[in-house]
Amino acid sequence: MSKQPIDFYFDFSSPYGYFAAHKIEDIASRHGRSVTWRPILLGAVFKVSGQQPLSTIPLKGDYMSRDLGRTARLLGLPFQLPTKFPIASTAPSRAFYAVSDEDPALAKRLALALYDTYFTQDRDISAPDVTLDVAATLGIDRSKLERQINDQAVKDRLRREVESAISRGVFGSPYIVIDGEPFWGSDRLDQVEKWLARPW
Repeated sequence: MSKQPIDFYFDFSSPYGYFAAHKIEDIASRHGRSVTWRPILLGAVFKVSGQQPLSTIPLKGDYMSRDLGRTARLLGLPFQLPTKFPIASTAPSRAFYAVSDEDPALAKRLALALYDTYFTQDRDISAPDVTLDVAATLGIDRSKLERQINDQAVKDRLRREVESAISRGVFGSPYIVIDGEPFWGSDRLDQVEKWLARPW
């Protein structure tokens, strides 16, 4: 029996999503799984859950700043908290889905490039021009993608993905679902790996 893909929900503004994005494919491949990447908009999710960005919460925000650097060092990933944080991730999310419909593997490369641009180069990927510039470095037709991210069909696609995520109970980033079992946060990657080996 074929194994179902892992659903990987993330927001491009999420540093913990950035960490998980660099690890999830390796974890999945060790267990014969593929991964379906699903960018979402946490702003829409927060309207339902009543949450707010960690950086805006007293005490938690200060802790987060320390935790991000510590987690990046532990995972061996470059990281700097961007000057503008958090951001609206509409443009990169639309770009991802536009590319993914034609080439899912290239869309994953684009997602990682966008994450790296934001969290290692401090470039604001919420600006469509920046997202398009990053896409162009991967050989993606910039003019075509610009048209696509403004196309109503792509806008509707992202909206449906966000609504579907909320209906599945997704409330944060990263949010990983394995055969119906959810795991929230990059600090659950060890549990993800163990669950893939043998659910308990």
